[in-house]
Amino acid sequence: MNYNWDWNIFFKSTGIGDEIYLDWFISGLGWTIALALAAWAIALVIGGLLGVMRTLPNKWLSGFATAYVELFRNVPLLVQLFIWYFVVPDYLPEQTQIWFKQELNPMVSAYISVTLCLGLFTAARVCEQVRTGIQALPKGQANAAMAVGFTLPQVYRHVLLPQAFRVVIPPLTSEFLNVFKNSSVASLIGLMELLAQAKQTAEFSANIFEAFTLATLIYFTLNMSIMKFMGWVEKRVRIPGLMVEGGK
Repeated sequence: MNYNWDWNIFFKSTGIGDEIYLDWFISGLGWTIALALAAWAIALVIGGLLGVMRTLPNKWLSGFATAYVELFRNVPLLVQLFIWYFVVPDYLPEQTQIWFKQELNPMVSAYISVTLCLGLFTAARVCEQVRTGIQALPKGQANAAMAVGFTLPQVYRHVLLPQAFRVVIPPLTSEFLNVFKNSSVASLIGLMELLAQAKQTAEFSANIFEAFTLATLIYFTLNMSIMKFMGWVEKRVRIPGLMVEGGK
């Protein structure tokens, strides 16, 4: 294919004020990181709580967590996004509806919707990772803790969860990476994150290959950096022999 690459396009004016195309990518990257971090915080807190609930002897709490997982994990993310953005606001109190639809900046309202959607969607996956980590631990540990007088909350807080989260760092890393990649769906409701800015650059400049190549390189660099960092964290907190014991 005879194509003349023009990497200088990113330093050319967009025709909108003093902005250059590179400014669009920097803005998009900022939205992507802000979205992914906020969604991950929601997913980690709610997913961790649900993961604990799934291992409790209480059938009601366990059943609720199971139902949550089955619901959010089996409905496509895109469908959930449209529900959160187009349907849920209509069921809010009238004043809240007006605030969300009319007073808020459209980018902010889109950010709120996609953050909640992605966070709750990922929480179902985090729940399963935490549940697996808890159940991978030797059952004797919980029994021993109860025998010395620990209450059930203390068993989870001081014995099970500190070990379980160490066990599930690798799969949680994968989920964290998925949050960054899944954030690209935000472009469908108008949030100008990285993918949306790449599309806009391609349309305005007609340099399609350059725009999407740069977006690909940014996603790749971002995800590789996260993998390296989480690999370092895993080595720092690893408990020798824990995985072997858990497999027995």
